[in-house]
Amino acid sequence: MVRDFGITEKGEKASLYELRNANGMTVCVSDYGAAVVSVYVPGRDGQVRDVVLGYDCARDYEAGGQSFGATVGRVANRIGGAQFTLNGQTYALVKNDNGNNLHSGPDTYNHRLWEVEEADDRHVVLRLFSPDGDQGYPGGLDITVTYSLDDRNELKIHYEADAEADTIVNMTNHSYFNLNGHASGDVLGQELWLDADAYTRADKESIPTGEISQVAGTPMDFRARKPVGRDIQADFEALNLAGGYDHNWVLNGGGFRKAGSFSCRESGISMDIYTDMPGMQVYSGNFLDKEPGKEGALYGKRQGICFETQYFPDAVNKDNFASPVVRAREKAVSDTSYVFAF
Repeated sequence: MVRDFGITEKGEKASLYELRNANGMTVCVSDYGAAVVSVYVPGRDGQVRDVVLGYDCARDYEAGGQSFGATVGRVANRIGGAQFTLNGQTYALVKNDNGNNLHSGPDTYNHRLWEVEEADDRHVVLRLFSPDGDQGYPGGLDITVTYSLDDRNELKIHYEADAEADTIVNMTNHSYFNLNGHASGDVLGQELWLDADAYTRADKESIPTGEISQVAGTPMDFRARKPVGRDIQADFEALNLAGGYDHNWVLNGGGFRKAGSFSCRESGISMDIYTDMPGMQVYSGNFLDKEPGKEGALYGKRQGICFETQYFPDAVNKDNFASPVVRAREKAVSDTSYVFAF
């Protein structure tokens, strides 16, 4: 089903596409920003909850700065010094985060209208062409993002990006999850497990130092399931610098595998996270502050948590990190799934 999602200030008409499965789940995706707007999941008590933060219409997404549900690219997360060198040439990006570049901003993909190639009640395919020089990156990039929902309650995100020239690609989704409902308060009591023995240590500007730090004996250890808020106020370097969790975990294993699990005892809803990417940024909504959201909600600090599957931040400038470089006439392909149980 397709619904009107409003008109942007540029006069663009946006739409909302509904995906449904046989178990009562509904996922709403907009062609504005290729964004996940809502994920409705039945709880243990029979109440259907919308478990992602968002806005009511395209114009609110256009104005919003929190990247709710966003498709982020060409390169998600941070690039130190807002520059990188590829094939001996240095490329300068906009400095939009303490002298660094964050999420390839300010002209981000989630503030653009995407073309819908095909859609039905189980999937929607969105396309965007990013020309040579767009956001400061070399080479044109033809991107498709496919959202699909099946009867296993799997919301799958499939990324494909065809490169016209050597470039870098690191796509992710920036949904904020709250499994008790988007307007239910903070997520500190909800529980998280991560299959990660290490994280990438970062400086005060959240740029990785290049060190891989072990989680053992630290508040960064989620190998045993625990509430998000249990250690979030601990006096620990990483937490002090970021104001909570906003770090890249080094995921164990390779290929498409289970990377984490998030659950809420009150609603009875849980969500497993699968990816083929080497890392995942977990961001605990530290900078949400009275953000107006859907249905009159006012989102406060730590009211949602993001699981951004990715190459490590600043990977293009770190030789010991897996490389996000894609060569000419090659294709960057990745998959991330959020699998719900209730």
